[in-house]
Amino acid sequence: MARLTRKQKEAVAKIDKNKLYSLEEASKLVKEVTNTKFDASVDLAVRLGVDPRKANQMVRGVVSLPHGTGKDVKVLALVTPDKEAEAKEAGADYVGLDEYLDKIKGGWTDVDVIITMPSVMGKLGPLGRVLGPRGLMPNPKTGTVTMDVAKAVSEVKAGKIDFKVDKTGIVHAAIGKASFSADKIHDNANELLQTLMKLKPTSSKGIYVKSIYMSSTMSPSVAIDPKI
Repeated sequence: MARLTRKQKEAVAKIDKNKLYSLEEASKLVKEVTNTKFDASVDLAVRLGVDPRKANQMVRGVVSLPHGTGKDVKVLALVTPDKEAEAKEAGADYVGLDEYLDKIKGGWTDVDVIITMPSVMGKLGPLGRVLGPRGLMPNPKTGTVTMDVAKAVSEVKAGKIDFKVDKTGIVHAAIGKASFSADKIHDNANELLQTLMKLKPTSSKGIYVKSIYMSSTMSPSVAIDPKI
């Protein structure tokens, strides 16, 4: 195992591993234990009492973080010519169709979100092997397949994220940056947690939220009381 640096040891010492912190306490503490030279991402990991292998227990949704993610999200709008102007005005970084489909076929995936129209989805089907593993395939459930392209682009740019429980029952999501104030981190985390609560499957029995951990890049995690 790699040895901890002095700063890493100091960060670990600030966290009581036997304590479940409140969301407010964790939002302050995660800033204190972050020592990166860059603006670290703040992430939330929520373990749910669901079985993702069962279709009726799949938890997936979208949430608009009140203070955004702090990240400049690169958006590709795959649209027909009549929609190009509104996509550009809404802030899409790349706008077009066939030329970008060809680039993706060649392995280009240098974007964070792809937004498209229902009529274009047929052309995207063959690219599933490229886009699927990277989480880039547009989906009507997350609002990335829509006729209101401008609205979709604006929402993503403002901090709308989509999330999905993984095969181990955990939802991972970036909820901000370490440079955010503790209040903003708290607000964003709370918005995600409240959204998850609303998405509890009726078929899920027992404890729904089993554990919550907040962490920043290269820093120790903080356990949060799941009784939110």
